[in-house]
Amino acid sequence: MKLYGIKTCSTVGKARKFLKEHDIEYEMIDFKTTQVDESKIKEWLTKVDIDILFNKKGKKYRDLKLKELNLDYDDKIKWMAKENYLIKRPVIELDDSRVIVGYDEDEYRQIFL
Repeated sequence: MKLYGIKTCSTVGKARKFLKEHDIEYEMIDFKTTQVDESKIKEWLTKVDIDILFNKKGKKYRDLKLKELNLDYDDKIKWMAKENYLIKRPVIELDDSRVIVGYDEDEYRQIFL
């Protein structure tokens, strides 16, 4: 299982804490040191909706003034690949090829426990 995100992100921290408390092993891929490319984003988008993956609530989205650009589907993919901070965190790739985006303790309990 792989967990994608930023180690200093509070939401990623909650996910990591949950996994650690339940002795669930994972590999951490930090956006600060490992860039996620368009092909990986497109792979995730076969399993989750772009409106879930594309983070319109974050500081990066506001700083880049992306709301004003009225981005279409392909534009959002390009921007996420260019600025990984636009990807909602964490993204977890499960060994069975499912993808989970964000942190929801109830959802984690259903999946992992």
